[in-house]
Amino acid sequence: MACRIASLVLLLALGPGCACGAPNGTLDAGAARVEVSVEDALAPRDASDARVTDTPRDVPPDVPIDAPLLGPPYPIVLAHGFFGFDDFAGIDFINYFFGVLADLNAAGETQIYITTVDPFADSTTRGLDLLSQVETIARESGYARVNLIGHSQGGLDARVVATMRPDLIASVTTIATPHRGTIVADVVLELVADARLQDALDALVRVIGAALYDTVGNETSVFDSLRQLSSDGADAFNDTYPNVEGLPYFSIAGRSAGTAAFRTPCPSGESPDFMDRWNIYLDPLDPLLTVPGAIVTERAFGGEVNDGLVAVNSARWGRFLGCIPADHLDQIGHLLGDSPGFGNAFDHLRFYRDLVAFLRAEGF
Repeated sequence: MACRIASLVLLLALGPGCACGAPNGTLDAGAARVEVSVEDALAPRDASDARVTDTPRDVPPDVPIDAPLLGPPYPIVLAHGFFGFDDFAGIDFINYFFGVLADLNAAGETQIYITTVDPFADSTTRGLDLLSQVETIARESGYARVNLIGHSQGGLDARVVATMRPDLIASVTTIATPHRGTIVADVVLELVADARLQDALDALVRVIGAALYDTVGNETSVFDSLRQLSSDGADAFNDTYPNVEGLPYFSIAGRSAGTAAFRTPCPSGESPDFMDRWNIYLDPLDPLLTVPGAIVTERAFGGEVNDGLVAVNSARWGRFLGCIPADHLDQIGHLLGDSPGFGNAFDHLRFYRDLVAFLRAEGF
């Protein structure tokens, strides 16, 4: 039983990786922490609540302090999902967004930042940490806004930041984010319903995680996160962090073989060319995702197409751009840059290049 529980929890992981910082060096996630309370952060606000020009920032000594903030193209900030990490066990060559930073740099995109937050915490906690890093990026880069791209739970973190500081955000793009929850979280919570056992497992995760992750906090709780990623928890999250009027939200889902109607692309009505090019390909589901994929297929949205963890209907948010033939691991190039499967030409590096190009064409 313990093995089954551990397996389900681990299968919620969104792939190994390290959040490896900014184009000109590593972004120190601990250099700046949010100095506001959660209550203050969640106070109602909209995009007009704060003027970008009022944002304090550090500038080089030869740049006037009143120099205007830079406009588009804005920096790209990538946010990792559940189990994402920085320098996992001291290994610095494993990237969560595997190879994406170097590939975008080679394509001429030099303002790319990869952030790192507590790998196990809920998105309110993670969002506060991500916010502090976004504020640091904006302050030190001199740009008025940033584009947030979040994979899975990282998309929820990005929405928290957008709600709190819409004045700093140009756009929010979520990839396979469980906006309406994931059935896998529901199942884990059913299996581990005893609060004492949840507390014990949280304590174990903190002990083990502290040896492997440098962002695990003393109050980190996997089960707080799972409750927020559950179907009911997602409803409460959406009530707390609604979309900011006037702020562009884009979403993308993954689809894999073994799910209902997997040969049919996910029509969005607004699917751009860079998404349509992948419509002819099928994706064999990674063996690591077989169990959760079966759970989602059977119980979520009447057998809705999914990526092994998140159903398409849960990933739809804002302007839905369509689906990519990639399971939850393939979407970020894992495991360790392996092929997405026989017969599948999906290239995650090209996907992220095209996604950034799309945002640029949209004026961001």
